Amino acid sequence: MLKKLAAAGLAAVLLGPSLGFIGIGVLMNPAVSAACTVPGAGLIVGAIPDSLRATTANGETFTLNRTQLTHAATIIETGSQIDGVTRDGIQIALMAALTESTLRMLANTGSYPESGDYPNDGNGSDHDSLGLFQMRPQSGWGSVADLMDSTYQARAFFGGPSGPNYPSPRGLLDIPGWEQMDKGEAAQSVEVSAFPDRYRNYEPVAETILSALTTGSPTAGSAGQEPPATGPVAKTRRVVFPLPEDTWVLTSGFGPRTHPITGEPSFHTGTDFAAADGTPILAVADGVVTIAEFSGGYGGLIVIEHHLDGTPVATAYAHMWQSGIHVRPGDQVSAGQHIGDVGSSGNSTGPHLHFEVSPGGTHEPAVDAAAWLHDNDAADLPEAEIGPPVGSCAPQPGSDEEPDEADDESTQTTGS
Repeated sequence: MLKKLAAAGLAAVLLGPSLGFIGIGVLMNPAVSAACTVPGAGLIVGAIPDSLRATTANGETFTLNRTQLTHAATIIETGSQIDGVTRDGIQIALMAALTESTLRMLANTGSYPESGDYPNDGNGSDHDSLGLFQMRPQSGWGSVADLMDSTYQARAFFGGPSGPNYPSPRGLLDIPGWEQMDKGEAAQSVEVSAFPDRYRNYEPVAETILSALTTGSPTAGSAGQEPPATGPVAKTRRVVFPLPEDTWVLTSGFGPRTHPITGEPSFHTGTDFAAADGTPILAVADGVVTIAEFSGGYGGLIVIEHHLDGTPVATAYAHMWQSGIHVRPGDQVSAGQHIGDVGSSGNSTGPHLHFEVSPGGTHEPAVDAAAWLHDNDAADLPEAEIGPPVGSCAPQPGSDEEPDEADDESTQTTGS
């Protein structure tokens, strides 16, 4: 994986800023590249609702809250990035987590007092089990710290050669013939429960979650292809600033700069506006959403295609938390519409909006977003602050820096 990413990073260095921002995303985002090179789920998580009603096979109806749905989104996103995991495989994982913890990250302070020190949704008491899938450290699933991490638990459940628990205990991909099994039986084979019917009961709930949270196939079916048609792109002349007045500070402009973390030269393809976590992000013009997903180093990413006086323009808004994405691909949006919230996901040093503009459309080169806003009467912008900014992006597309190996799983190497 690192060798492949390093090769992609070298291509970015050679091409530099001539790459459009989605070109970088397709090139370096493993979720996208996996979907176009191997059979897999190909699922994209859209906006997460505050709540969702679902009914079990036994007829019990209950409501899942945003926290539970956020854990479900983690399972979906993690599975979609693993070779060989299909939509059915992700449904099986959701069935298991619903059965074991009702999609809650459970500590177990009776067996492991330190587990209560990690972010959690409550305290469990099933032997020495922990987390979403109630995995046991004593059975070799991982340390307490590992198992109090939802992404780690999802990777362990799916297993396979890239799984943190490979070759034992077995994850789903390590179960011979799991694809032909009853879904409850497949879940039971990983969880080693004596009651597979418990998992079958949550099959319709898992399907409800998948239908509500995902948008189907990736918007870019393969590198270099345009997203599928999503209806006519609205024509407009009005351009507004992407953040409310008096909520932001310009912290890093477009072009060559000193990397805010490493201190090395890099190229910044967007403009960074530091703002408080949760500050509303606004669509700068009428248009159609083509991407709304987590995309490696961009974190929470929204891309909108516009027509300004008949000319196509794409804008990108990055680093939102998963819960801060409020639109889905295909949505028609209006200038000034609240589309997301400022966050600090992906490769980011603090809460801010990384904003990019590509005249000509998604795959065209990015230009100076601050100058573009000024030229379109959206705002008069101050000079960027001098020195390492608070609330900025790292590493950047087209930079010559190697990714931090320790960050490979959590942020990948997509610049932003």
